[in-house]
Amino acid sequence: MEIRKNIIVQGIVQGVGFRPFIHKLVQNYNLSGWVLNSNQGVEMDIEGKTEELNNFISDIKKRLPPLARIEKMEVNQLPLIGYKGFYIKKSIVKEEDGFVLVSPDISICKDCLQELYDPHNRRFRYPFINCTNCGPRFTIIKDIPYDREKTTMSTFKMCPQCQSEYENIEDRRYHAQPNACADCGPQLSLYQNKKKLEDIDPIEEAVKLLKKGKIGAIKGLGGFHLACDAANNKAVARLRWLKNRETKPFALMSSDLEKINQYCEVKKKEEEWLINQSRPIVLLKKKKNNLISPLAAPKNNCLGVMLPYTPLHYLLLKDNFIALIMTSGNIADQPIIGDNQEALEKLDRIADFFLLYNRDIFNRCDDSVLKIINSDNVFFRRSRGYVPHPIILDFK
Repeated sequence: MEIRKNIIVQGIVQGVGFRPFIHKLVQNYNLSGWVLNSNQGVEMDIEGKTEELNNFISDIKKRLPPLARIEKMEVNQLPLIGYKGFYIKKSIVKEEDGFVLVSPDISICKDCLQELYDPHNRRFRYPFINCTNCGPRFTIIKDIPYDREKTTMSTFKMCPQCQSEYENIEDRRYHAQPNACADCGPQLSLYQNKKKLEDIDPIEEAVKLLKKGKIGAIKGLGGFHLACDAANNKAVARLRWLKNRETKPFALMSSDLEKINQYCEVKKKEEEWLINQSRPIVLLKKKKNNLISPLAAPKNNCLGVMLPYTPLHYLLLKDNFIALIMTSGNIADQPIIGDNQEALEKLDRIADFFLLYNRDIFNRCDDSVLKIINSDNVFFRRSRGYVPHPIILDFK
């Protein structure tokens, strides 16, 4: 018996590859219809044999994309229309009020990281590499439904190769809204003494300056960091003085766990959180006689440490530093700065150089901070990598 069902899925289902997942899953069944994003979540209208359609709905819940989470699924049976084939429809905004959970920003995935370091890949060393499983989400979204034109990627038109990936159901960048490459996507620039430096590799130049003990204002996913070599005592002391921050600990970033283990004790539970896709800052116990400047966290037996979460971070850190100080780019007691011009104006007296890119940050988002206490994770700040995930309370 042939039936038709309209399915509305609510939860974290936009910005996580949910529509491509549905389109691929349908290929396993003899079903027809469509899927789209709306201001109420993801909606599907599907026809097929009763058993096949019911198995398909069951499979949605069992085989979710890694970043997706279903909070509610509404299924209604409707009269048959006679669909032919299956396709992703253009997103719509319904008259009814909607509520969509947007995905947080996610650290670079293993596949993208492998491409980043592959000299034969067309995205070799491209600092904004991403796919449906990783990259910017919340910080670039202006409105829902989640589509490229409603993000700060709207000003970047995909080149033919990126467009081909975007339209290829077998590609992991199928319907990846921030998809880009060096030919069509965001670009880095380096400013020093209020001038943009031309004919240089911004990353290589930034590394040289950091190795000389300079302080950099580096644009991240959700805002700026003030960075310096964490092993350079003079650089860390100067950053403390310029930021007017006498003793409050600075956060550190290292390229891998091996480097973190050189200066901190890392227990299994702490390691699990360090490598978590949300990449929070984890408070760790210092090791004695380590190479990190004691001024990173004076009079404190802990250091706040995180692993890289963007391609740019990996390119800056790999084989260059045991760790970088990566403290929030702001003026004391003010929010983190996310705008290029604001950073150039307000951080000018602190930073010796600015590593910028030309994609806007729409939602500023500071790094999350947590500590493992009695085997439980306790958040000191729940932000990047977690917001806008709601906290579900256990009561009605």
